[in-house]
Amino acid sequence: MPERTTPRPPVARKRPTIRDVAREAGVSYATVSRVLNGHEWVSPESARAVRDAIARTGYTANPHARSLVTGRSGSIAFLLTEPQHLLFEDPVFSVLLRGVAQALSERSLTPVLLIAGTGDERARVLAYLQGRHVDGVLLVSSHAGDPLPGQLAATDVPVVACGRVLGAEDRISSVSADDRAGARSAVEHLLATGRRKVATITGPLDTPGGVDRLEGYRDVLRAAGADPGPALVRHGDWSRQSGAAAMRSLLEADPQLDAVFVASDLMASGALAALRASGRSVPGDVAVVGFDDTGLAATLDPPLSSVRQPLDRISREMVRLVVEGIEGGEPLATTVPTSLVLRASAP
Repeated sequence: MPERTTPRPPVARKRPTIRDVAREAGVSYATVSRVLNGHEWVSPESARAVRDAIARTGYTANPHARSLVTGRSGSIAFLLTEPQHLLFEDPVFSVLLRGVAQALSERSLTPVLLIAGTGDERARVLAYLQGRHVDGVLLVSSHAGDPLPGQLAATDVPVVACGRVLGAEDRISSVSADDRAGARSAVEHLLATGRRKVATITGPLDTPGGVDRLEGYRDVLRAAGADPGPALVRHGDWSRQSGAAAMRSLLEADPQLDAVFVASDLMASGALAALRASGRSVPGDVAVVGFDDTGLAATLDPPLSSVRQPLDRISREMVRLVVEGIEGGEPLATTVPTSLVLRASAP
């Protein structure tokens, strides 16, 4: 009888380790670790060699094991303190989220989306963050008087805000567009093109963008000897509906106004609709400049002149600062420049 043989089970392939990657890349174990953890102090050549070695060896990090060793989750929270619908309606927030996700991916970190637009949501978010489920927080659209930023600052979780946190500037790192200078450039352009009655629609005045863009508007009118008083100022809440309502109110108060600076593109879209409904032509009767220069501005009718804030750069700077905070860095405030992009609404 022929001898029977039992097939041997296949030998499990050993999972590649960091030391395998280091040997393949020709660098030290510590260098590989620094690349995987997103540290800045690795030469571009070494970082490229490590990434190539990871691809060749098929190495993948074991997040659970890494968490046990480092005490870190490898996750960063993107915390929006606005109602949920604005995440999808206001393009600023979606562009920031996309930029943050990309910058975190490059550092092998995972974004966690959190919404805290109501009191109940804020309480749940704070409990989640105090449970150390994330290593850092990227705070978007904070409001003065909201207790959450102060509560976050009291924890040991590093926080970086998009825009200054009013009342907590010395405790929370921030990355801001130069809102005041951007607003000045918009209003200066409107006056330079011959407009004489320049109104503004502000953002909420409990936000740094709302405050600073209004101050930029006032700076230019004061310098020109014009009245920056309340007659040509209306307040919005960043939504399209508030922009439309504010524009209607301005037209009722002064039908002769010939220009308006709007503190966000989304509110400007509402203002354009209100102008069209009133029979005003843009820019013939009323010139309009917005703020943000997201993809929305170029799609409006007419295409919207807008102050561009570099949201991709802001996203990257926020991620850089939160990683530095995780490593023990002190709070820092960074301001990035804006630029005026002219289109048909205010050529």
